[in-house]
Amino acid sequence: MSLSDIFKAYDVRGIYPDQIDEKVARAIGAAFAAFAGSKAIVVARDMRVSSPSLEAAFIEGVTSTGADVMHLGPASTDLMYFASGKLNLPGAIFTASHNPAEYNGLKVCREGAAPISGETGLSDIRDRTKTILDSGGPPSGESDREPGQISEIDLLDDYAKHCRSFIDPGNLKPLKIVADAANGMGGMVAPAVFGGLPVELIPMYFELDGTFPNHPADPIQPENLADLKAKVIAEGADLGLAFDGDADRVFIVDDKAQPCSGSLTTALVAKGILDRNPGEKVIYNLICSRAVPEVIRENSGEPVRTRVGHSFIKAVMAETGAIFGGEHSGHYYFRDNYRADSGLIAALIVIEQICLAGEALSELRKPFERYYSSGEINSRVSDPADVMKKVAASFDDGVQDWTDGLTVSYKGHWFNLRPSNTEPLLRLNMEAESEELLELELPRVLDAIRG
Repeated sequence: MSLSDIFKAYDVRGIYPDQIDEKVARAIGAAFAAFAGSKAIVVARDMRVSSPSLEAAFIEGVTSTGADVMHLGPASTDLMYFASGKLNLPGAIFTASHNPAEYNGLKVCREGAAPISGETGLSDIRDRTKTILDSGGPPSGESDREPGQISEIDLLDDYAKHCRSFIDPGNLKPLKIVADAANGMGGMVAPAVFGGLPVELIPMYFELDGTFPNHPADPIQPENLADLKAKVIAEGADLGLAFDGDADRVFIVDDKAQPCSGSLTTALVAKGILDRNPGEKVIYNLICSRAVPEVIRENSGEPVRTRVGHSFIKAVMAETGAIFGGEHSGHYYFRDNYRADSGLIAALIVIEQICLAGEALSELRKPFERYYSSGEINSRVSDPADVMKKVAASFDDGVQDWTDGLTVSYKGHWFNLRPSNTEPLLRLNMEAESEELLELELPRVLDAIRG
């Protein structure tokens, strides 16, 4: 196994114990502490079966360098980001997000929840980890330095208050909300955030269980929303929330159990934020619907288009001072949340918008849904770069943009074709003004990719 197999573009992820085990976690801990150069590091874990032992080994690695550990224990990723921001310390959480139970990994950040990607530090951490592993590293618990200390911290209540600060609770009316945590960390953080609000929270799979006994914690896959949709109808609920394993993403279904896309949620949240903060910049990534920049402008905001990926979003937020950023994949970033993403903050803002509008989400959403989307379609190809050149040549009559993959725009439709960071896949997203135009143009692009 090569470390390059588990160090991805934005995080560390692999199968336990074949690709990532306690020995590797201990070495990463020492490497991360050396890279961060901080007096202390916030450390947390999700509910996966392997997370406690991996976290303990990582902590051994950190403290072996003399750095202290502020131990959050079980947490969602956005709770870890909050702790990093509030304490102004680097942070790390053991999680594999939406991946199956046999996976685990690590998400890390700098002080103030600032992102670390392959280009801004992860590669350096990987190389330091390899050096430690190749040399055998210091024995567990031993070092030339005085070992760092471990302090237990609990910031869940502070985090919950922080999330609620993004809305005016006085605007809320009694609502019935179904939340599916998929046995992930949403089962711990959602009750704390919704506590004290005038909503009835109906829990689904809130028991923390890293074996995922009910369904995978991957709500971007439609089949994993089936239980939530059925429960929303059965309960006559106003909306449903589906969280991924580490609960930093949320996917919303309306009162008729129809899913809201990431673009729709981005538009709804942007409107809510701009109602209070007109004139601010709002970021959206380039596979979001054209409706998103339209809604931003209509609500006195300034849209800023960026590449896909949290490190790019956060960097542009820092450069522009943007108040909010949304991704079609269900990540929502807030300037006043240390520019970190939080599905719970996004959910609260959507809930407030429903209450202020005085109408069901199934009606509220209609003005924001202006186009027809293909959704993301993956194609396995032998040479992604070569195929993209061929597609560009086939559609050279459109306006082409190579900012992030290939985007080709026409008057009535557009598509983006991007390579996967980890597999020989091309990811296609297309949007059109009409269903008929989408059905006409989509096969042409797929033929160019797969032909």
